Amino acid sequence: MKDLSIGFIGLGNVGAQLAGNLLRHGVDLTVRDVDPTRVAPFVERGAKEAASPRELAERVDIIITCLPSPAICAHVMEAPDGVLAGLAPGKIWLEMSTTDAAEARRLAERVEERGALALDCPVSGGCHRAASGNISIFAGGSRAAFERVLPVLAILGQRILHTGPLGSASMLKVLTNFLCTVHLVALAEALTVAKVLGLDLNTTYEGIRISSGNSFVHETESQVILNGSRDINFTMDLVLKDVGLFDALAKARGVPLELSPLVLGIFADGARRYGAREFSPNIIRRLEEACGVRVLGEGFPAQMVDDEPKVPGYEVVPRGRSLS
Repeated sequence: MKDLSIGFIGLGNVGAQLAGNLLRHGVDLTVRDVDPTRVAPFVERGAKEAASPRELAERVDIIITCLPSPAICAHVMEAPDGVLAGLAPGKIWLEMSTTDAAEARRLAERVEERGALALDCPVSGGCHRAASGNISIFAGGSRAAFERVLPVLAILGQRILHTGPLGSASMLKVLTNFLCTVHLVALAEALTVAKVLGLDLNTTYEGIRISSGNSFVHETESQVILNGSRDINFTMDLVLKDVGLFDALAKARGVPLELSPLVLGIFADGARRYGAREFSPNIIRRLEEACGVRVLGEGFPAQMVDDEPKVPGYEVVPRGRSLS
């Protein structure tokens, strides 16, 4: 790995954590972000800085993008000084943003025209797991390309799933983000009802945790709800983007969804009331205000920290499948 150079574009909440894992593992790392204050700490720790996406792509073997929207990624890739202008045969592009599958495929075709390889590799599990290197990674692309980048993905994450052809990972990712959002909305309702009923909210948290009603979302987002910070490093505009992508996939294939439009309406209302950059768990505030209560517990953390030790990443093999 130390002989392989990697470039990372997009040092936001998740991207900075992923790039930090590469740096901690001694990877030859070059970084790029439009915000120089995000770049400076990486340079101080030994990373190199690129003046443009093109310069970054010219310098490195693997280019990783982790960006907020498909439109931003398209600009980073296709601008005159973008990644495509710096690609050459043998290089690899990993799209780690949560993005539109069709757009990922379109950009991948342009990457492959230049003799480079492409995979979409979105992550799932939250910023705290990105920080520890225990996040899950979906990877869409050819089996040969997947095997080439697996050692890199094993640094960035723990459970790594080859989902099939390019674009399949992005589709699966927005599906899982839809499920996460449904759980969050349900928990907001359940916790508010518990408060109105006079139940002790610390006891309620444990009751849900040990029951059939438990979920990953409860064990993470309910804690920052009950702390009052509501800080999960994910915002309402990103919920609307991700669930919107899922909803569009379903509509394009004629699936008559019921929950997805409802969830989109709830978060559109939340974004109107509290701002698009409000933390997504604060969707509970709509119910708190309606009921005249505050849904708070005692002793819960303001932010989640992953206390699970980093273990080498490994491929998850689906049931009934083999690696041969």
